[in-house]
Amino acid sequence: MANTPQAKKRIRRNDRRAEINGNRVGRIRTFVKKAEAALAAGDKPAATEAMAAMQPELARGVAKGVLHKNTASRKFSRLTKRLAALA
Repeated sequence: MANTPQAKKRIRRNDRRAEINGNRVGRIRTFVKKAEAALAAGDKPAATEAMAAMQPELARGVAKGVLHKNTASRKFSRLTKRLAALA
């Protein structure tokens, strides 16, 4: 258990940040799922639109530090390949 005031504050802050970061990751996952669903359905216009909405969300996640740069890049690359294969 934390004894010093700074350790207690750090625990409070970590809890707040964990909640915020969890919400951010959840939001990113939602956008990725929408893109994947559109790709699975074979709906190219919807998939293109979903990809356009998903890409800035991934970039924001990287900027905020909740996603690794290579993870976001990998997700976007794989989904872009699937979108190109629909043609």
